[in-house]
Parts: sequence; structure tokens; C-alpha cells
Amino acid sequence: MEPDFSGYATKAGLQCSDGRTIMPGAFKHQDKMRVPLVWQHGHSDPENVLGHAVLEHRDDGVYTYGYFNKSPKAVHSKQLLDHKDITMLSIWANELVERGGKVLHGAIREVSLVLSGANPGALIENVTIHHSNGEDDMLEDEVIIYTGLELEHATADDEKKKEDVKHADDEDDETVQDVYDSMTDKQKQVLHYMLSQALESTEDDSAEHANLEDDNTKTTQEGTTMTRNVFEKGAQDEKSPILSHADIQGIVADATKMGSLKQAVESYALAHGINQIDTLFPEAKALTSAPEFFSRRTEWVNSVLSGARKSPFSRVKTHWADLTYDDARAKGYITGTEKQEEFYGTARRETSPQTIYKKQKLDRDDMLDITDFDVVAWMKGEMRIMLDEELARAILLGDGRAVGTDPDKILEDRIRPIAKDDPLFAIQVLVDMAAGDIADFVDAVIQYRALYRGSGMPTMYTSEQLIAQTMLLKDTLGRRIYTSVDQLATELRLKEIIPVDIFDPASGAGAVLAIIVNMNDYVVGSDKGGQVSLFDDFDIDYNQYKYLIETRCSGALVKLKSAIVVKQGTFVPPPAGTPHAIVPEPPNARQSSPSVHGSLPDDDGLPLTQTQTEEPES
Repeated sequence: MEPDFSGYATKAGLQCSDGRTIMPGAFKHQDKMRVPLVWQHGHSDPENVLGHAVLEHRDDGVYTYGYFNKSPKAVHSKQLLDHKDITMLSIWANELVERGGKVLHGAIREVSLVLSGANPGALIENVTIHHSNGEDDMLEDEVIIYTGLELEHATADDEKKKEDVKHADDEDDETVQDVYDSMTDKQKQVLHYMLSQALESTEDDSAEHANLEDDNTKTTQEGTTMTRNVFEKGAQDEKSPILSHADIQGIVADATKMGSLKQAVESYALAHGINQIDTLFPEAKALTSAPEFFSRRTEWVNSVLSGARKSPFSRVKTHWADLTYDDARAKGYITGTEKQEEFYGTARRETSPQTIYKKQKLDRDDMLDITDFDVVAWMKGEMRIMLDEELARAILLGDGRAVGTDPDKILEDRIRPIAKDDPLFAIQVLVDMAAGDIADFVDAVIQYRALYRGSGMPTMYTSEQLIAQTMLLKDTLGRRIYTSVDQLATELRLKEIIPVDIFDPASGAGAVLAIIVNMNDYVVGSDKGGQVSLFDDFDIDYNQYKYLIETRCSGALVKLKSAIVVKQGTFVPPPAGTPHAIVPEPPNARQSSPSVHGSLPDDDGLPLTQTQTEEPES
């Protein structure tokens, strides 16, 4: 039976517009195979099947012979070919194996007549997946390959080729098992040895998945061709074999029997002479594009900074008058006596701003080389995280740097740490955690809570260690006293308890155990332009980008007795009764003249700090 037409279904060695190249031998295993002949790759309608095509492998591509059936569409398509209205042919393939942009293996499922090719070369159009890396990938998705080469009608020169195709059709009934059974025992032994040797070698890119065949053929003196001798070993035979889909299925089957995937892989490696098993596995893939930050927990940072009250002025001044003494009280008048003026003391405190910054630089070469993620955005995020944490640390505890010797010190009269503030603002509580029970801490907080004069319900900032120890408290029956952190907060009359990683209860005497404060009583002041700002610049001399993030602000408690600071030390009970308790006196015991306070002590009798001054007023 003569073919109705012939032509190249695909050309080898031509680079496609997307960078891929079909290698010689990619479809070699389909030589003499019959596939459907289809109109315009139409798979939804059986009437689009026009006949069949016989594939022929050639060194420069895949040649095909087309045979039309008797359907009306096939008859009409044959007329289009005779009139040269259609001159293009393409294939539909799947199960592609690609490496470094080179198509090494695939399966042609049908050949189609098309109205127009994409370009004079070959164009591979993947339906959903595009690969361009250097790994071997099995693509289950289809591709359509346009050669852009015109079809040829059968001529007298093709008679020999037709006979070969006819002979191939006649022998379709003979199976591989029949050929194998026809071999002698000696031939079978040679075949088995050749197969074992071939598994230990790696074919070049043009025939890597061509079942032990190679396109680099040798021609004998008689003119016949033969494949590469597997007994000849070259440098390329030292490479590791590729793990095929069939090998994977075999390994999985062995793993089911053995009960261990590791043993199945090692068994396969030993059987095939693989020394380095890790060559069978792909390279590790990063779970995230950018490196993740490993840092201290920063949930408390947002609580401190967002809870603090903001002021549009960087220089904050607070002043107050003490109305808790008897001389400030209203007096009763007795007829005929002289009315006495009241006297009370006033004081004030000023806090000036300081600049807090973080600076980074990045070589431009490194920026260009790092293509996996946006390194600049990643670095800016790190700078903002660390700036916020440092400012929150300075507000709660201070930055910890030495005063006077460290030039990076955040001055404590600019950002006043609550833990070190004057007792007039922060009530100092000592608890001996080393010698006493954790219950002593709870008792001390409850007792000193009566002295708190801050706004609303305060928050306690403390360490995870102290929270854990408190939650482990048990009664005499072995039951936990506090079943949740919220229950503990309710017991201490707190809004919430927030753990802070920078607290270190084990640092000895004077270590801060907890800070109880409503951050609304702490004011952070900043003038226009002093808010957190990010600057960047390029240094031409050193080819570096430089980044600076900074803020200029002040911070201080503005309400008396608005914080409770619990520290390690010998416990001192709070004063008996309430501060400045009124003791009634008989009328004749009243002082004849008031006194003006020489200084303004706090409730514990401690003087003001050097930054506080007194202004007596009447």
C-alpha cells in the first residue's frame, strides 16, 4: 500500500524559539510505529481522524508516511494536499524528558495536518509547564511541535522505503519475547552481559534515553552500520546512570516488600554499581525564597511602642504639685479668727530627645549576584525590626551599654527607662527569689498594687521563666493554683501578662524581675521629621549602597507612681496604711502657722533626682 504523502514530522538539532532543541534520537524508539493522522490536533471529534501515519527515524529527525482513510474529511484533506493548499505537518507528543533545554526523549501520540507552521525551524509549545534548568524532568503534559517543513508526495525514489514500511507492517505480529526465544544460549549470555554493562554507563545528551542505542554509529568496510560497542569504555562511562521511571517503579515495589525505602534504594545502587547514592536524588530546594530571621521574640515590642502615648514635641516637660499633705487641705473657719493661706510644693522635669539609628551597607556586586530574593527589601526589614526592639528595650530596661565609655549608649535622661526611673514615678519592690518561694513574688505584687497611681489596668512585662515558675505553683493537694496566665493576671489585677526575652532573673541582686505599667502613662515625643525615616545613598568610590534608618525622640513617664518595678533583693513590706493617712486631731492641737515644704519628697521619703527642681508656690 503506497502512502498518500510523506514529510518530516520534526527536525533534529534545530533550536526552537523558546530555547529548546530536539536532539537526534529523541523519538528513535518509535521507528516504524503507526500513530493516528489527525486534522489540526482535533481530539474531541472522531471524525477528525483522517487515517494513520508511519514514523521513520532518521539521523536528522523523524520522517513520516501518511495514509488517508475513506472518510469525507480524509478525502477532502487529500484534495487539499494535491492542490498544495496545505503544506505543513506537526506532531502531538508527551512524556518528554528534557535536560538543559534539550529534548532527549518523548512519545509521539499523533501526527496532524496543520494550516500553517510557526516558523521555518521547529517550535515547541508546552501547554502548562516550562522547564529551563539542567535537571532531567519527566513532563506528563502534551506539546505540539511544528516543523515548518513542507510535505512531499510519494515518488519513485521512495519505493525502497515503502517496501521497508510494508515489511515492518508484516512483522508487527512478532513480539520481543519471540525474538529473545529465537536466540541461542550463547547469544543470550552476551545480551545479558551487554545490558549489565550498559546500565553502568551514561549516554551523551543526544541518546541518553534511547535504550542502549547511540547515534554515533560506526560503519564497517562492508557498508553496514552498527551501534557503539558496549565493551569499549571511555571517560563518559565513569558517569552515574540516570534513574528512569521504570527504575523508580522497581524501587518502590522492592520497598513494599522489604518494608524500607532506604534498603530498596541501597539494593538498587549495589546491583547497578553506583558508588554515590546521593547522585540519584535531586538537589535540596529552599522552602522560602529569603532567609528567615532567628531572633528574640518581639511580640512585646509592639505592645510597648504602640501602647506608649505619642507627643508631637520632642522636648517633654512635666510639672506637678503635691496635694497630699495637710497644708494643702481646705480649712474650716471659726468666727473671729484669722484665715490661713495654704501652701504646697511643685516640681518639674524636662526630657530632651536623642537620635537612635541603624546603618547598613551592601556591595552592588552582591546585589546583582543575589537573584533568589530581593536582598534590599529583606535587609530593610531587618533594620526596622532591630530599631524597634532597641527603642522598646531602652524604654523598659535601658540599652545595657556602659555610661560614659560606650559611644553608642542611649542616654537615660533622654529615653528614661522605667526600670531605672526615680521612685517618685516607679515604685521599687524587692523580692528575694533566690531564698524564698515563687509565691513571695505574687504576694509582693499584690501588696504593692495598692500604691499604684497609674491609668487604668496596667500590664506586667516579665520573663518566660518567672511565668513558668508561677504557673507551677500547687496547693497542699497537689493541684495547680493557676490554670492559665489570664487567671494569674486577674489575681494580680492586671490587664495582661506579656513575656519579654531580654529579662534575665538569674543576673543576681538588682535584676529586674517584672515591670508593671500602663504604657499610656509613658510619652514618646518626636518633632516633625524625627519619626522613623529610611535613607539610602550610593558610594561611587567603593561601589556600595548604604542604608540608614533612624528616629529622634524622647521618652519618659509623665505620671507619678505610674509603674511598679519588681527587682531581686531583700523584701521590704509596703508602709502600713495608705500614703499620707489622715489622723484626726483635737482643735487645740492644730498648728498655729503652716509650714512650707523645703523639698518635695515622694511617698517613701526619697528626694527628687538632679533633673527635678522645686518651685514653691502659694
